[in-house]
Amino acid sequence: MLFERAIKPALGWFLLLCLSGFVRGGMAAQMVLHEQVQAQKIELIELDERERRWIRDNPSVTVASVQYPLYLFQDEHGHWTGLNIDVLKRISAMTGLQFVHEESFSTDQMLERLQSGAADLSTTLAMNDQRKAFLDFSHAFGGAGWVFVGRKDEPAIQSLEQLVKRVLVLPARHALEDAVRREYPSIEVLSVKTYAEARALVESGEAYATIENEIGAQLFPSGLLKVGALVEGRWEADHLAVRKGMPELVSILNKALGAFPAAELRAIRVKWLGGVAPPAPLSLWDEVVGWGCWGMGGLGAFGLLSLVWNRRLTAVIRQRCEAEKHLGDQLAFQHALIDAMPDPVFVRDLQGRLVMCNRSYEEALSIRFEQVQGRLLFEVDALPEATARMLHDEFMVQMHTRKARFSKRQLAFKSGPKAIYQWTVPFYSADGQLRGLLGGWTDISQRRTESGCQCPH
Repeated sequence: MLFERAIKPALGWFLLLCLSGFVRGGMAAQMVLHEQVQAQKIELIELDERERRWIRDNPSVTVASVQYPLYLFQDEHGHWTGLNIDVLKRISAMTGLQFVHEESFSTDQMLERLQSGAADLSTTLAMNDQRKAFLDFSHAFGGAGWVFVGRKDEPAIQSLEQLVKRVLVLPARHALEDAVRREYPSIEVLSVKTYAEARALVESGEAYATIENEIGAQLFPSGLLKVGALVEGRWEADHLAVRKGMPELVSILNKALGAFPAAELRAIRVKWLGGVAPPAPLSLWDEVVGWGCWGMGGLGAFGLLSLVWNRRLTAVIRQRCEAEKHLGDQLAFQHALIDAMPDPVFVRDLQGRLVMCNRSYEEALSIRFEQVQGRLLFEVDALPEATARMLHDEFMVQMHTRKARFSKRQLAFKSGPKAIYQWTVPFYSADGQLRGLLGGWTDISQRRTESGCQCPH
């Protein structure tokens, strides 16, 4: 009886929290449904004669696009998708503009295309003083903070002061690079091409930290990395960046963003970022509920002391099952994310045996994972034998040196020679032990063919 009196209040609080979760889930579902309904009856916004004439003369806008998962990326069919794509589709429906995407492979390359006039627009560039010299920025339609990413075995980085006399690695022309060099000259800033290279240098210990968008940092968990604090006073607002000399386009975009229904924009962000965005700060009511739950949990724990051993064992088993389910959900998400990548990706163990690959890898080599799992590259009739043995030897040397590798090269495939951009990085367990190699490649020849590029390979 004492147990029942102690546990009933705890159960009441538990049911209240569950009901709150269902309500929030229902609200998110209603917002997505509202978005789908509204998409069928979008009306054109009112534009002046100068803006309408500009659209008639320039019906297509070229967008320089770097793959940035959840915001902007290509699905397994090669179609661009993500939060920013949904925003552009809504703007297209309101204005009649058509957006044509051309892929870039780094922030530096994207900025060069905008400066040269090869592209008109970007959806993933943060604003800074250097970029304002050759770009105009639309009104903001969202945003996220910048966070420090450092090694797991080091103290969590809380401020730029902790990086004094240390190496900070950033992708070339990063939005914060100029400010860091100007305000903290004693920080050694190392430039690389991509965020993947920056994370790899932090993992290997060649750099102490990097700085990344807080949403992006949550998407790439690693046993050797951990996310630190927000960079104080630095906020990455979401803008549409337009090259200078196109004031009509900036005006059109601003009018479209101004007419964008707030509920629909919120629904789009929930659709793409709801599952990975960092938790929002707790309100006073949330804290009260939390302390109340802790209190009820204490009473429940006191009541549980009166249970017999078999009931305690049942509770432990149930908790373990829930933990296994949670882990299974995480693994399922990671597998889905890897399979969604348009480029081939693979994982090999310390002996070079295949542990995992995505669908693009299977399609590129005309194999099935079930048939080649646990086998060495030259044991599979997927590549010319000389190529397979050369790559296997490179993998073994790389796992011995534990260095990340990024290179453009020409390789012989069954279908003939191809120009590729190859990357391979060692990965580690949670306790810092080398577990194998993660790698993949981008078929530069295919990208050039699809884009109609006639430049020499």
